[in-house]
Amino acid sequence: MPGKRVAGELTLADIEAGIAAAGDLPFSLPDRFHADIRAYFDLLVKWQKVQNLVSRETIDSFPVRHLADSLQIIGHLDLGCSRVMDIGSGGGFPAIPLAIACREREIEFVLVEANRRKAAFLRTVGRELGLSLKVHDRRMEQLHDSNTESIDVFTSRATASLERLFEWSWHLWADSSRALFHKGRDFNVEISRARRNWLFDVIILSSSTGSGGVILSISGLRRRGQFCSG
Repeated sequence: MPGKRVAGELTLADIEAGIAAAGDLPFSLPDRFHADIRAYFDLLVKWQKVQNLVSRETIDSFPVRHLADSLQIIGHLDLGCSRVMDIGSGGGFPAIPLAIACREREIEFVLVEANRRKAAFLRTVGRELGLSLKVHDRRMEQLHDSNTESIDVFTSRATASLERLFEWSWHLWADSSRALFHKGRDFNVEISRARRNWLFDVIILSSSTGSGGVILSISGLRRRGQFCSG
């Protein structure tokens, strides 16, 4: 794992360390991946000076804390996945590294970030890197079917409780939708609380970054009281 670095500096070795920490990836990364990640990091550092995009303590651990933590869910995006929605994108994790890595897979990434300054940052990254991004500067509850097409996979990292994520995104779920949510050590508590009002299938995936967190793979989401058998 690379050590501390001067803000604004990201080496090839740093990026390679992040890729390695993400575990086995299901496909080769685009040729421009390293250049794109460097450009993204530079923009992150530049904007961080005036807008708190990520925790200031984690900028120096970008390769593993942010890059690897985002990339590790690539293997759980089905080949037929064409649209991913990231809830509460903030500084762009996991959506931006995923969009950079999946540049050649024709996946559209829909980023939802209510903070307009952060949304402006996300749009800048998408524009300067030429990524397939659609950024909504509003709350999840304000999005409707007319605002976005069917979502294949929902993602979220350090945004809200599982129960709240379900409440926010429920109106956009299709029968085939899935979620890949980054969660911390208390994930079992969140699952138990969410089951009071929701029915869902969950697979608990260990985090490859060794942070003690997990990825919750959610499918079959249904609100209790609205489920009809047969």
